[in-house]
Amino acid sequence: MLDFVVQLTKDATKIQRDDHDKLRAAGFDDKAILQITLIASWFNYINRVADALGVGRE
Repeated sequence: MLDFVVQLTKDATKIQRDDHDKLRAAGFDDKAILQITLIASWFNYINRVADALGVGRE
């Protein structure tokens, strides 16, 4: 799962069906894959927004 999230963070366009198959082989169903994707994407998004606005920087 963490390898999938890293790839999602680095370049989501490179995620292939094989990546989803690896998650399924590890025991994740489609709902779990969707949840993993949504949560990781949300954190990536909100961190970029915070970085762009200088949130948390002195």
